[in-house]
Amino acid sequence: MPAARPASITGLEVLDIRFPTSEELDGSDAMNPEPDYSAAYVILRTDASDGCEGHAFAFTTGRGNDVQAAAIAALAPYVVGRRVDEICSDLGAFARGLVHDPQLRWLGPEKGAIHMATGAVVNAAWDLAAKRAGKPVWRFLSDMSPAELVAQVDFRWLTDALTPQDALELLHRGESGRDERIARLLESGYPAYTTTPGWLGYPDDKLTRLAREAVADGFTQIKLKVGASLEDDIRRLDAARAAVGPDIRIAVDANQRWDVGPAIAWMRALAPARPYWIEEPTSPDDILGHAAVRAAVHPIKVATGEHIANRVVFKQLLQAGAVDIVQIDAARVGGVNENIAILLLAAKFGIPVCPHAGGVGLCEMVQHLSMFDYVAVSGAIEDRVIEYVDHLHEHFVDPVRIRDGRYLAPAAPGLSAQMLPATLKEFAYPDGPVWSARV
Repeated sequence: MPAARPASITGLEVLDIRFPTSEELDGSDAMNPEPDYSAAYVILRTDASDGCEGHAFAFTTGRGNDVQAAAIAALAPYVVGRRVDEICSDLGAFARGLVHDPQLRWLGPEKGAIHMATGAVVNAAWDLAAKRAGKPVWRFLSDMSPAELVAQVDFRWLTDALTPQDALELLHRGESGRDERIARLLESGYPAYTTTPGWLGYPDDKLTRLAREAVADGFTQIKLKVGASLEDDIRRLDAARAAVGPDIRIAVDANQRWDVGPAIAWMRALAPARPYWIEEPTSPDDILGHAAVRAAVHPIKVATGEHIANRVVFKQLLQAGAVDIVQIDAARVGGVNENIAILLLAAKFGIPVCPHAGGVGLCEMVQHLSMFDYVAVSGAIEDRVIEYVDHLHEHFVDPVRIRDGRYLAPAAPGLSAQMLPATLKEFAYPDGPVWSARV
């Protein structure tokens, strides 16, 4: 009897999924006043007998999905037909193969829509591999040996700051106490902060009501969007401080609104309300600008990362002493593999990681990376929080769970990125019922 043919990737399907969040101004900030949160959604289909599929996406807003979905589709010829066991047994090689395609990389290299597309496909492969292993991704990663984890990382352009040997030493140190940290994580979860009260389009009464509710729900940090009007920002920040009291941290986020000089002046004006950090005060590519802002606004911390294109820019921000908080994003860089590199860099420099989330499904995915960081990389949870926004979770098969202001560890196998079939049908753009009804 002939041997069974190895399972392969039979299809890479791309769906354009959009949510009309602009109607309630959910997600509104100084640079994105009316966003429609969207996902360029990818499904890796296989002919494996286990029935597992890989699901992930790149997060965009509205029209950006046109470009992002096309970029993901361009990767299909390099994935379809590949053996499932080949991909899942060496996710590092799979990621490097997509990133270093000699023609597609010309569009970056390693930045922009094509790099985010690569990240979506790589994340879908991690979702597939973790499902086949029967583990959530945070546990799938945490159970890897240091050598296996180092094999996931592309060290090109990093070795002046982080070598494979450096990474091995960090990860070997992380083995001590790993089981105890897993037990604590399963028992009490991972700290969160919420941006739900702080969208720029919300009136003051909604801001203060949601801020009080956040404190009642156990959150010890909230975040407000700033940058459109200094007068409005002072009023809103004062209202939030009065609502939550002196002991709750309030972070603020300018979403890249300012040049360096205005960023410094604006934050000095907001300083009496004691903002904990200023997020994205200027261009995400301006390393020296972030360093100047950090020096000028201390003790207010500087945080950035959600729009940083790749590990190399993170490396330089850390080398330049330009940030107090590193903010990874599960859907911005080249997938889980590159985020492992960024977590290792942050650990090497001793800088805490507080991920960007919210959006569509970003909370669902990035929780796995922070929990892995706690268990196996940094071993730290103090002064570390994952962003949380209370919308759109109902569209996911395995939505985040929050209790007393903390993320509870996911238990279902995979990356928690899979949307419900009804959502994929209803919110498909432009023909899904939600959108065809708006024509």
